[in-house]
Amino acid sequence: MHQQRQWILKLPSPTPFTAHQKLMIDLRSDTVTQPTAAMRQAMADAEVGDAVLDIDPTVQKLEAMTSEFLGTEDAIFMPSGTMTNQVALRIHCKPGDDFLCEEYCHIYNWEQGAFAQLSGLVARTVLGKDGIFDIDDLVGKVRQPSDHCVGTKLVCLENTHNRGGGRIWPLEQLESVCRWARSHELACHLDGARLFNAVAQTGIEAWRWAGSFDSVSVCFSKGLGAPIGSALAGSREFIEEARRARKLFGGGMRQAGIIAAGALHALQHHRSRLIEDHENARLLGKCLRELPGIMLEPDQIDSNIVVFRLPESTAGASVVVDALKANGLLALSISANHVRLVTHLDVDRAATMQACEMLSKTLVQPELQIAKDSLF
Repeated sequence: MHQQRQWILKLPSPTPFTAHQKLMIDLRSDTVTQPTAAMRQAMADAEVGDAVLDIDPTVQKLEAMTSEFLGTEDAIFMPSGTMTNQVALRIHCKPGDDFLCEEYCHIYNWEQGAFAQLSGLVARTVLGKDGIFDIDDLVGKVRQPSDHCVGTKLVCLENTHNRGGGRIWPLEQLESVCRWARSHELACHLDGARLFNAVAQTGIEAWRWAGSFDSVSVCFSKGLGAPIGSALAGSREFIEEARRARKLFGGGMRQAGIIAAGALHALQHHRSRLIEDHENARLLGKCLRELPGIMLEPDQIDSNIVVFRLPESTAGASVVVDALKANGLLALSISANHVRLVTHLDVDRAATMQACEMLSKTLVQPELQIAKDSLF
């Protein structure tokens, strides 16, 4: 009976590609990774309890380790980075308040305007360069509440910046923006979905990046390669409020230690290897720079994201993405003329070299070149 129970708990390994299947290199996102064998075993062996009642020891260990890395008093585990961001906004602001964020940030563009739908908030955007802005960009943006206007309560930053091609904020600039915010009595939230990529690349510890903020969101299912989960960190009082908001948003989970174990394993074992993803991203960038008409935006590759713009004479990003797929490479169209590639745990150096060959083969195909008149 004991042996049968152990067999039931053991999670299956990923199904290998068979001979008739075409092996695809998936660079659409770093969220596509499969759990490693060691991570699957950690999840199978996880000690669990009811996390809503706060008696899941694995969740508690993950939250304690996260808050230790970030230098905060406490942290709370949630299913997604969208939830951690939206819970933070809800706590820092009340209905009818507004917050400042960069024009292409994740919170504003890719979370369904949840700040408005769920919490009654208004966003004011600041146009940065590759997702990074300065104090001068904020001057005149703070509104005082009146009978006619909303009041500004919060500034949000994103590090690394997704749509900015994985750019890492200069630490001094980040700290300067937060000091400015505090001088205007504004709270500060960091969307640090890929914060550990910034840590790996710069050698600056996570607590230093987080130190200027009232709340920090980090994701375990992006660069770190866990299957599920994010955490929100801050003061004990803030996390008490976050626990209530998590329940409201439907994020309370029972025996969550099974998924928390994957995140915990990633946090313990996958942080240092992120630099490999950055090196592979730079290899992709080098390949793309050699192709006629292709422009990297931004040209500087800080971490694991590569964004390139197609020539106007090319048949659009969606057509190019389909052509890449036909040649064995999965990429993501993020605008009419921009394609994104993201390196990750499941794409090693050899696969990156193959991806370079696929890019070189595909992006010079004559059938992708069209007359400009046919674009309209």
